[in-house]
Amino acid sequence: MIQTPYLLFLGDAPDKLAAKVAQGIKDWRPELAVGQLRLPGCNADMGLEDLTLDEAVARGAKTLVIGVANRGGFISGGWMRVLTDALSAGLDIASGLHTLLGDDETLVEHARAQGRSLHDVRIPREPYPIANGQKRSGKRCLLIGTDCSVGKMYTALCLEREMQQRGMKASFRATGQTGILITGSGVPLDAVVADFMAGAVEHLTPANDADHWDVIEGQGSIFHPSYSGVSLALIHGGQPDAMILCDEPNRPHMRGLPDYQAQSFESLRDTALVMARIVNPACEVTGVALNTSAMGEQEGLDYARKVEDRLGLPTVDPFRHGAARLVDALP
Repeated sequence: MIQTPYLLFLGDAPDKLAAKVAQGIKDWRPELAVGQLRLPGCNADMGLEDLTLDEAVARGAKTLVIGVANRGGFISGGWMRVLTDALSAGLDIASGLHTLLGDDETLVEHARAQGRSLHDVRIPREPYPIANGQKRSGKRCLLIGTDCSVGKMYTALCLEREMQQRGMKASFRATGQTGILITGSGVPLDAVVADFMAGAVEHLTPANDADHWDVIEGQGSIFHPSYSGVSLALIHGGQPDAMILCDEPNRPHMRGLPDYQAQSFESLRDTALVMARIVNPACEVTGVALNTSAMGEQEGLDYARKVEDRLGLPTVDPFRHGAARLVDALP
């Protein structure tokens, strides 16, 4: 088990999106975050107190969480001094990066010498089957995005919260490192061998009561040249009854790919439905979730209204204004 509370390490994140792991923990489990630690040149800020390692330990921190999700998921050489010093200060380290803490001999030896633990969240913890495509009981809602890091996890968590407040049977199904750190369980889907990804999603969302909803965290985008594979595995393994489109308005291009422009809502809706109806002919797109955090209050509301008028689907920023209308629209 990963010990809490956490000190969130933002490293030298170039922007807020690059520190989305830390942001997710701060927003959804604020009681677990005692503060943040940033290196010179860091352009991310969680609004937490900047602490040294010793100050964080004095406040009860047990684990340094690498809160950065950089392109390629690597451990930067510039972080190593902080990581080894954290172990010496009495902290464990948790990471969701593709580069594993446990593969770094320096960190492994230092952790052993200090009696500390290294936690790699992005390691599948059990063997997964090949997907069989068989229909299973229960209902499933999948969040799909126009791009990476547009709010799919936040929307899923907002939906689960709204459903449970209504007394509905609902479970958030984490498929990425941040969701796993927030909830304590899930499948690090992009670390599963490709042939088994859809099967891992079937395993994550098993047969259930007829009125139970699995709210499945989306990953990547079917239009993103780097990450489309994991998105399609979620569609086919999830067999969704409903899909909700997720978007952050005014992106200049797809995340990390300046030569690729974001696709339209209509294109995402129509393409995803073709794929989803292979495994569930009854699947529908039922709503739109926007991340309007970069907009003013009225600007965000006006934009949502325009999208809703255009698509004829309930459109909200669920983190800002609640997910009630999205839940109302589920079949």
